Amino acid sequence: MAELRYDKSGRLLFTKEMKEEYTILVPQMLPIHFEFIAQALRLDGYKVEVINTTHRGIIEQGLKHVHNDICYPAMLVIGQMIDALKSGKYDMHKVALMITQTGGGCRASNYIHLLRKGLKKAGFSFVPVISLNLSGLEKNEGFKLTLNLIQRMIYGVVYGDLLMWLSNRCRAYESEKGETDRVLRKWIDRISLEFKDTSRLKKSVIRENMRQIVRDFAAVGTTGERKPRVGIVGEIYVKYAPLGNNNLEKFLESEGAEVIVPGLLDFLIFKVDNRVEDVNLYGDIYIKKIIAGLLKKFLIGCQNMMRECIELEGSGFPVPARYEDIKNMVRGYLGFGNKMGEGWLLTGEMLELIHSGVSNIVCTQPFGCLPNHIVGKGMIRAIRENNPSANIVAIDYDPGTSPVNQENRLKLMLSTVKRVLREDSPAGSVAGNEESSSLLIHDNVI
Repeated sequence: MAELRYDKSGRLLFTKEMKEEYTILVPQMLPIHFEFIAQALRLDGYKVEVINTTHRGIIEQGLKHVHNDICYPAMLVIGQMIDALKSGKYDMHKVALMITQTGGGCRASNYIHLLRKGLKKAGFSFVPVISLNLSGLEKNEGFKLTLNLIQRMIYGVVYGDLLMWLSNRCRAYESEKGETDRVLRKWIDRISLEFKDTSRLKKSVIRENMRQIVRDFAAVGTTGERKPRVGIVGEIYVKYAPLGNNNLEKFLESEGAEVIVPGLLDFLIFKVDNRVEDVNLYGDIYIKKIIAGLLKKFLIGCQNMMRECIELEGSGFPVPARYEDIKNMVRGYLGFGNKMGEGWLLTGEMLELIHSGVSNIVCTQPFGCLPNHIVGKGMIRAIRENNPSANIVAIDYDPGTSPVNQENRLKLMLSTVKRVLREDSPAGSVAGNEESSSLLIHDNVI
């Protein structure tokens, strides 16, 4: 058994011996993406398991071990981890936890300290916690972010964004229920296998895989219906995690909407781009700008590759926006120094959705999240003044909010949209919007 070692501050370290013996638990946020990220970590020799539990006990564990005025995502993530430790599924002396640490002004930088405090309270102070960050905030001899590992994780995000984008599109209009998810599962399994072979993790292979993915989803049979298109933006966790947003995507789909969710890659580019802007705005160390600029260039190259694959196949699928286009849309609304949480990117995503014809938007917010409320709810009025057609509803999420109230607000938004659009639709068609009627998938107007 690996010996417990501590640094000078008393922090329990993740050692080289632990890498060989310990299972690392990772909280779920993006069901597709995290399968690939976990595989990328496994390829580097780490034993990784993503926690997929979603029951009510997670919230109860969070409330029990984290004070109740902390942000909702922290409560859920910590609750999910402690719940997993208490499940009896793992050897308590051969398990570690991993959590991201942004390094910015958002309280997300302090989740790791709250987690350690919660572990101590729950009697698990001997469980090591690994910080996943690019800022050098915490170092462990048993875990290192190598350039190859970072590259593989980025490829996992690119694959995840593409599959999420296409599956959300097809699922709304599939003629045979479940066909989209079968295609999705096929590619998740195939890509997961390829992440075990380094020779398959190069751009030429990834490009060909993505082109075939587009072809497969384009072959999904569609009904020809017209449906309202609803975009989801907001704080990164409640925007993506079904546990955090009460299965928002599934609910909207059940109500007859097509769901559009911006990809994770934009957020990664945004975080790297912030380092560039820091130098531009505040005169930080110039070498940081050069290094961040190179990583930004690589990320944008990956995004462009994905966009090109969708365009080349001529499938009729809408193409995700370029990061720089989103950034330019924000000019006149927010400065690029506004970067806490999702910063100006959240406002930019709303503007881009409206620009692409998706005027119905759900802005997800952890209750009491100041950064999110400023760049999300706080910007709605300004966005509406310049875009009168925008139909934006802000939904707060916290342990005390009833899902019924959230769903009723969403139903009200959708009912209004459907009523208005039905008046402009041909007899016998399903309500949609102008953009939805102009997009084609293999000869079917949707």
